Amino acid sequence: MAGGVKKPVNVFRLKNLGEPKNVFNARLWFAVFSFALLGAARGIDEGLISGAFNSQDFQRTINYASYSDSEQTNIKANVSAMVQIGSVGGALLGFISDKIGRIWATRQLCLLWILGIALFMGNGGSLGMVYAGRFIAGLGKIAEITPPSIRGLATCLFTGNVYLGIVLAYFTNYGAQVNLGDTSHVRWLVPTSLHIIFAGIILILTFFQYESPRFLVKQGKYEKALDNMAHIRHLPADHPYVVSEVNAIRAAHEEELEATMGASWYGSLKEMFLIPSNLYRVYLALMAQILSQWSGAGSITLYAPDLFKILGITGQNESLLVTAIFGIVKLAAAVLCALFLVDVIGRKRALLIGISLQAIAMIYVAGFLTAVPELGVDKNYVLPAAEAGASRGAVAMIYISGFGWALGWNSMQYLLTAELFPLRIRALSTSIAMTAHFANQYGSTRALPNMLDPASKGGLSPKGTFWFFAATTIVGGIWTYLFVPETAGRSLESMDRLFALPWYKIGRHGNEDAELKDEAMEEKESGSFHVDEVEDKMAEGDRRV
Repeated sequence: MAGGVKKPVNVFRLKNLGEPKNVFNARLWFAVFSFALLGAARGIDEGLISGAFNSQDFQRTINYASYSDSEQTNIKANVSAMVQIGSVGGALLGFISDKIGRIWATRQLCLLWILGIALFMGNGGSLGMVYAGRFIAGLGKIAEITPPSIRGLATCLFTGNVYLGIVLAYFTNYGAQVNLGDTSHVRWLVPTSLHIIFAGIILILTFFQYESPRFLVKQGKYEKALDNMAHIRHLPADHPYVVSEVNAIRAAHEEELEATMGASWYGSLKEMFLIPSNLYRVYLALMAQILSQWSGAGSITLYAPDLFKILGITGQNESLLVTAIFGIVKLAAAVLCALFLVDVIGRKRALLIGISLQAIAMIYVAGFLTAVPELGVDKNYVLPAAEAGASRGAVAMIYISGFGWALGWNSMQYLLTAELFPLRIRALSTSIAMTAHFANQYGSTRALPNMLDPASKGGLSPKGTFWFFAATTIVGGIWTYLFVPETAGRSLESMDRLFALPWYKIGRHGNEDAELKDEAMEEKESGSFHVDEVEDKMAEGDRRV
């Protein structure tokens, strides 16, 4: 079907995708994995901060004990969530890539990353010297160097590297706690140095990369774009596949310039909110960010050691070990989803399955905490032996929620945002969606410590917090079923067809309607081709059809 949904991708049978055999070569995968490694930047931070903050030496360094309980809760929330504010700054700095190129922009961000961590490690007790230089430029780079047939896979590799960073951070925290003790700065300085190590690796790898062909086309350097694309594809510069791909990028760029010519930001806003089909896309993007971030999975990753303690895991070492295993589960889930599931079963189905797993897990944990309401509220409460099995079940459910998150919201919140918008409003719409992403990520991670406080201190208590997560996840599943169409593999033209129905029919019937329009368009194009062929033959004196 013209512009329809593509066939499922089996990563072990890429030769069946119809691409030239040289396209999936070592150069391509080196580029993909190098820039997907930027995902580890986020994962390292998410996995490190809670364990580092909980170390006795770090708390002594910032004089944590001198604050009241409510002040301690707010300090921990602020320090943990500051990374999301930094991410907004990183997104804005990513704008530089359109001026100086993806590779040079990545190098600048690596230097900012190192500088920010150096300030954090040498904070001298100051809470203001925290993380700088957030990295989201990897997503844009991945989308530009991968063939369209595996872009969903490449995006999942980026998110998979987030979990690689989380696993390394969790185990580094655990190893430092067990082997270095908790009486000196090395307990939290050694794990934090992972930031500098990864920033250095990514910085070095940029010197072995070639600039994005899309950036070069935007700069008018068409010959250089052709050369770089030929290198990445491992094909001659005059190969039809390379030429057609660069020409497609050039045509898309010229179309974008034409579409946005004379369009002010005010005009783009009017198109976004006054044209029903565009408004529906904005609605999908914003709701995806809200429902994903407040489903609780991201906050659980950040505060995992604290949450496992609430569920009955005693001892700092045991809590960190259980947390490290949680990281392995999430990494394995991310790899499984990237290689086999997301592009195979489709965006919407993967999202619904992931949300269902999350909902089951959240309901169990909320029920367990309701049955044992003292957990996380009474610091002197000891879990009875009779409840140990239910406690281990709750820990297992946290693992299951991590798998569900990897399969569902974790990738879909990015993919939906990247695939929805037409050219005229794409830049502004994506910017608004990602701002909503970071704002809600900040809000959920900043709020969790306060939410876990007992009701007497203005919180929801642990049981109330998990019931909130369960309710949000269920609402997200219902919303996805009713309102989100399948977007996998569709071209921009075909994407427009998804939104031709009234808004209340798009989620459940948009695909069927779009496929009928695909078939009609294919028949029309086929008919036009047949007429042209007949006319050519008649012009040559051949009257046979």
